[in-house]
Amino acid sequence: MTYDFCIIGGGIVGLATAMRLLQLRPGASLLLLEKEESLARHQTGHNSGVIHAGIYYAPGSLKADLCKRGAQATKDFCDEHEIPYDVCGKLLVASSALELQRMDALLERSKLNGLDVSRVDAGELRELEPNIVGQGGLFVSSTGIVDYRQVCRAMASVIERAGGEVRLEVQVNAIREGGEHVLIRSGEQTWKAKQLVACAGLQSDRLARLAGIEVQHQIIPFRGEYYRLPASRNDIVQHLIYPIPDPTLPFLGIHLTRMIDGSVTVGPNAVLGFAREGYPKFSTNLSDVAEYARFPGFWKTIGANLRSGLNEMKNSLFKAGYLEQCRKYCPSLELSDLQPMEAGIRAQAVLRDGTLVHDFLFLETPRMLHVCNAPSPAATSAIPIGEMIAERLLKPAG
Repeated sequence: MTYDFCIIGGGIVGLATAMRLLQLRPGASLLLLEKEESLARHQTGHNSGVIHAGIYYAPGSLKADLCKRGAQATKDFCDEHEIPYDVCGKLLVASSALELQRMDALLERSKLNGLDVSRVDAGELRELEPNIVGQGGLFVSSTGIVDYRQVCRAMASVIERAGGEVRLEVQVNAIREGGEHVLIRSGEQTWKAKQLVACAGLQSDRLARLAGIEVQHQIIPFRGEYYRLPASRNDIVQHLIYPIPDPTLPFLGIHLTRMIDGSVTVGPNAVLGFAREGYPKFSTNLSDVAEYARFPGFWKTIGANLRSGLNEMKNSLFKAGYLEQCRKYCPSLELSDLQPMEAGIRAQAVLRDGTLVHDFLFLETPRMLHVCNAPSPAATSAIPIGEMIAERLLKPAG
């Protein structure tokens, strides 16, 4: 049998793409392959569970549009499939005069993006969140929280009801493109597909090379380390609490996040990972390290971000430094409140000149489309991202 479509990757982007393909081509044969024993085992299942509103993105940009549409599409999907979510809202807290200036710029950006965002002063901030301090803040009313693993399970059910196949524990180790089909191999098993989409996240560059595509970037793993607060502190905040981001840095900073299960997490930081899929602290895969150490873009990235990188590493090694970042806006937190929680790992695509890729990166051949970078917040934006990928795949040649 030759499938119409094969999707490699059981994270939320791969699943959303598969859903959209079957919507556009009812009755098509589709096979989705995932190497793990369950779906959403990597980036999707290790994020903070936030349904982002899109306050950070340049007005009129693709990321701003995808995030805004994705937030509503995610809520609609949850309503349709009875998945619990909570539109609890988010407060971005300014802790200094400089952050107040940055906050005002974010407010103007949010207005241009058509978002419901309001400015609060220090007194209003205390009324909203008695345990949070700051010189002011922005309240983003439409931000929510959800369990994206549950969303992924529902997506898989939609795919299977539409006639698609979802197969787990399939490690793809060969891809060969021919004139009429793409051959996919896993051990002794082989499949053929007329078109292939790879949404492999942390392994996306390797899968593209496996398919014979010339790759000019590399995935560098960055660990996002979280802590969970004790249950006795689950009522410490009523909203999500974020710092005002530093526009010179690629990450948003440590925040307090209410989770859909009622718990509260603190994090993440952003430290260089020594394994692409090693979640426990100090996980090391020498092959992964050797691979990025040979890549010239890695050293250029490290050189350009050395100061912030060393600071993040210090705070990773010494919990007191991590706590200090949290206490800027939540001074009642103590060291004993920071309880262990599994880290997440971000697949950061880096070009040979050291540029961090913050936009989409696709590699295409006549019968394949490899999604080598789907920019944050990919979970929130997954449904319209999947629509965009499917429509790009089906666009007539020329």
